[in-house]
Amino acid sequence: MHQTTIRQAFSCSGIGLHSGGQIFLRLEPAPPGSGIVLEVCTPSGVERIAPCPGAVIATDMATTLGNGRATVSTVEHFMAAVRGLGIDNLCARVEGDEMPIFDGSAAEWVRLFSQAGIQRQEASRRVLRLVRSVEARNGDKFIRAFPHAGFSVDCTIDFAHPIIGRQRIRLAITPETFPQIARARTFGFLEQVEYLRSKGLAKGGSLDNAVVIGPGGVLNEDGLRFENEFVRHKVLDFVGDMAMLPLPVQGHFTLRCSGHELHNMFVRKLEAEGALQEMELREAAQKPCTGRAASTWVAA
Repeated sequence: MHQTTIRQAFSCSGIGLHSGGQIFLRLEPAPPGSGIVLEVCTPSGVERIAPCPGAVIATDMATTLGNGRATVSTVEHFMAAVRGLGIDNLCARVEGDEMPIFDGSAAEWVRLFSQAGIQRQEASRRVLRLVRSVEARNGDKFIRAFPHAGFSVDCTIDFAHPIIGRQRIRLAITPETFPQIARARTFGFLEQVEYLRSKGLAKGGSLDNAVVIGPGGVLNEDGLRFENEFVRHKVLDFVGDMAMLPLPVQGHFTLRCSGHELHNMFVRKLEAEGALQEMELREAAQKPCTGRAASTWVAA
């Protein structure tokens, strides 16, 4: 299997969830082996930040990256789209200190990347394959991981609020299945929104970019996009936070009531305990019973 990048550069803009300001981005193809690089424009120049577990400096309400001289927050939906669509190499220049929230999901990123096109590069894709079971736990919240050839998630959430309640989804994440979670929006309770605004946060938050739950139910006029939109969004966040690792990960992950803080704890634990092995993916031609040629992907 080959590495990929976007076929052509493009620009986009949108509102920042917390600042409420306009964010401008320029996304460009990158050479094989470059990975994902964020170039953050600051008054003193451009700072490069490569997503990695150690670069995560905050996980309160969003995932924030920093290098000591620049920060960029709310990166999880962007990173989820990059990883979910199988994009290996990309450079994103950000004019602002957070990524655009768009509609609170990754749907706009999927549209933009699809419009730009995804191009195969002449270099083999490398992945990090889980080689043993690992668990990270915080009280009754946990993530359990098991070796698996692919990236699959079994996620359960459990909220006391009757609108959400207990929801579960099991899904193998591929470029073909990623749209099933990409449209799921971030969500919160009305009292949380009011609290955040009292602290000078969520200035750009609105019913246009989040599902808001009030005493009487969902406040958005159009309601939910899926009956289980809440748990789908939790999987979206997990995919984005797992993209803090420098290469795509292969494993099966069982999540219970996890969030950004636990996700970062988990990826740090994977690195610290040497639970991931870097492998190259190669194409193996096989002949099925039909006699027609087929291809499967295996780790070299």
